[in-house]
Amino acid sequence: MRQGLANERAAITASLRHADLQYVRLTIPLQTVMEREKMHTPLMKIGISLLVVVSLSVCAFDFAVAQNKRDTVSSKVLALETKWNEAYKRGDIATMESLLADDFVITVEDGSTFSKSGYIAHNGDSTVHVEISEMSDLRVRIHGNTVVVTGAYHEKGISKGKRYESHDRLTDVWMNIGGTWQVIASHYSIPASQ
Repeated sequence: MRQGLANERAAITASLRHADLQYVRLTIPLQTVMEREKMHTPLMKIGISLLVVVSLSVCAFDFAVAQNKRDTVSSKVLALETKWNEAYKRGDIATMESLLADDFVITVEDGSTFSKSGYIAHNGDSTVHVEISEMSDLRVRIHGNTVVVTGAYHEKGISKGKRYESHDRLTDVWMNIGGTWQVIASHYSIPASQ
């Protein structure tokens, strides 16, 4: 029995020596790796910092490009609003024809609605003379290929020999159809305070 205990002790001692050697083998490369990591830490910090700076620059550039595109679309649609307003005031049917989409619809102050052809016929009425046609407080909201313009509108003139004047709020919806901006819907209403 003593012999069995002695053999068991020898086996345990050999295992421990083997384990100690494994520990020593593992700790030396681990220490070497840790020392290398200490050397690379400043380089890693610089690399990460550069990566963050480049990423932020790309994001800022993309935002600037998107903002510039939004400003360009906004300016273009506001210029078309002005063109439409001037054509309305002059009774320029050809210009209005080009600016209004084929399925255009407008709701005017009294709640009447007109299609494109009805609106153009209404504007071709020779008994109406528009003296003032002004827009103000225009705001533009862009949603993809659709733009919503809101604002105030003031019109003054003579219709069938009688003077008229209106102060309205407007909502115009423009859409880029085949590369051309056209108004697809318009709504004019008289504010409740009047």
